[in-house]
Amino acid sequence: MRRVTLPLVAMGAKVAPADRETLPLTIRGGRLRGIRWELPVSSAQIKSAVLLAGLAGGVEVSVREPGGRSRDHTERLLRGLGVSVEERGGWIHLSPPERLHPFEYEVPGDPSSAAFLVGAAVLAESGELVIRNVGVNPTRTGFLRVLERMGGRVGVVGERDQLGEPVADLVARPSALRGTTVAADEIPGLIDEIPLLAVLAARASGTTVFHEVGELRVKESDRLALIAENLRSVGVLAEAQGNTLVIEGTDATPRGRIRTDGDHRIAMAFAVLGTVPGARVRVDDLACAAVSFPNFPAVLRRAGGGRPR
Repeated sequence: MRRVTLPLVAMGAKVAPADRETLPLTIRGGRLRGIRWELPVSSAQIKSAVLLAGLAGGVEVSVREPGGRSRDHTERLLRGLGVSVEERGGWIHLSPPERLHPFEYEVPGDPSSAAFLVGAAVLAESGELVIRNVGVNPTRTGFLRVLERMGGRVGVVGERDQLGEPVADLVARPSALRGTTVAADEIPGLIDEIPLLAVLAARASGTTVFHEVGELRVKESDRLALIAENLRSVGVLAEAQGNTLVIEGTDATPRGRIRTDGDHRIAMAFAVLGTVPGARVRVDDLACAAVSFPNFPAVLRRAGGGRPR
């Protein structure tokens, strides 16, 4: 949590204990001051925390991300509400308005959740899956660009705008996949989809390499280690070398037990791998998927993905 609390404390927020890395924390309100903050890593959560603190505190703030841009939902929404959010020389600058006005908004479908259904459709033997009203913000659809390089047949249909956010229907079909290389500057736009892309890479011909994915070690679990460990447990050659993940695709039927450590994305990704015909992939805690995708096993079955264990 220090990545979030450090800029907020620099703005005048009171956070205790001051040196604690993890929750629980106690936060006390008070007057905030403006700030210019360079993020240690590209992170929509840290960026949004600073921007929203500036909005709530009525002070100007500027944030700068290293490397690739993280998702920009917060900036788009604030601009749609009339807030001045500008980019200047790599900095994102917010000037707070005197007040925000009430509004109604239909939140688009989450592309990170849709990715698992897309993955199941790509691994299927036949058919077509349509997922309606999915957010296709360019900062969130890096996984679609990587999947296209891998030979994935996924169409984006009927794109439209909802308060600054592009929305469309996704049409996914069975595909013959091939390995690819995912560069470091692509990672911020697909960090949450790497577990899903990893299991798809396990079914692709050739080698897939993900560069600079060390950020996966500080998610709900050490995702990087878990992805490699669990792929090996179902018969796939996979190795996490420093901040690099290397996966050798295979057409051997996946069979084995999956340790999730309660991580929803690990659970859902390997449930998708378990839809391969003949697979026997036993996920130790599929219920943890409910934190981001309630009723995921039933939805996966309804989408034609078999019965994950």
